[in-house]
Amino acid sequence: MLKLSNHQASRPRTGAFRDATGRRKYWAILLILVLIAAACTAILLAYKNPAEPGSVAFWRIANRRADQIIAIALTALCQAVGTVVFQTVTENRIITPSIMGFDALYRAIHTSTVFFFGVAGMVAADSVGMFGLQIVLMVGLSLVLYGWLLTGKHGNMHVMLLVGIILGGGLGSVSTFMQRLLTPTEFDVLTSRLYGSVANADRSYYPVAIPLCLVAILVIALLSKKLNVIALGKDVAANLGVNHKAVSIIILIAVAVLMAVSTALVGPMVFLGFLAATLAYQFCDSYDHRFILPMTALVAYAILTAAYFIMNYVVYSEGVVSIIIEMVGGVVFLIVLLRKGRL
Repeated sequence: MLKLSNHQASRPRTGAFRDATGRRKYWAILLILVLIAAACTAILLAYKNPAEPGSVAFWRIANRRADQIIAIALTALCQAVGTVVFQTVTENRIITPSIMGFDALYRAIHTSTVFFFGVAGMVAADSVGMFGLQIVLMVGLSLVLYGWLLTGKHGNMHVMLLVGIILGGGLGSVSTFMQRLLTPTEFDVLTSRLYGSVANADRSYYPVAIPLCLVAILVIALLSKKLNVIALGKDVAANLGVNHKAVSIIILIAVAVLMAVSTALVGPMVFLGFLAATLAYQFCDSYDHRFILPMTALVAYAILTAAYFIMNYVVYSEGVVSIIIEMVGGVVFLIVLLRKGRL
């Protein structure tokens, strides 16, 4: 019995990490990211706050800034989690959920509003109802694509992605055509909305955005173990008893909700999720989504808070964070693509 126990003790164990060193490295990096996130939050609350620290006026100003921090946290969470699980389901670490046309639909909605109703119409439509309508349209588009291209006998993930690209390109062309017919004043007002900016968020949206985000995150968390199996491929997942198609559709619907909430809240963020996921894959030497997702969310939050600080307090651009993120994300995308040598 003693020899058997020794033999069992010497057998290699499987787990989320290769060894104890990898586990310790993960928790050390995660702790550093938590401290960075806390420091970034404190800086955004206190930097250039004209009131005396600790006073009523100080906390009143900090409370107003907290609305932007909530928007940053929601956007980071939606983009990070949505990108990682989307890349897992599609088995490609380069593409992002924006390939499904969410950003193009967002631009088309706002361009159409200005085109048909003018600037006054866009101001009047800046409400919770319009926010909910954008989410419904984006999620509805995704459900049509998933229901049409994934549930049939010959459902194909790659065809779905190609159709998403084509639809996004078509909506983009329609938006560009309508923008050319706008007056210069209307075009200037519209352009400010088409950039991803924390200033686009409104606290009245949070009662809708936060529950939707939490429900989608909960669904993904409950399916995280099955996501680990799906990452091995369709055939392996089927052999291990996982319904690849059903789980993929559920995950993609949750991703659609996350991306719709993020895009409707602050605008397009094409490279935020990709940048955060790419860095998280380097930091987290694990395949387990239960560990990858929290790290990706913290990385996205750190990136977004840093970009917001630079754009809001250094160049005074009212939180148009997508400029920095797309520039840095585009460079990282090219580096990853050149290193891999393929899509």
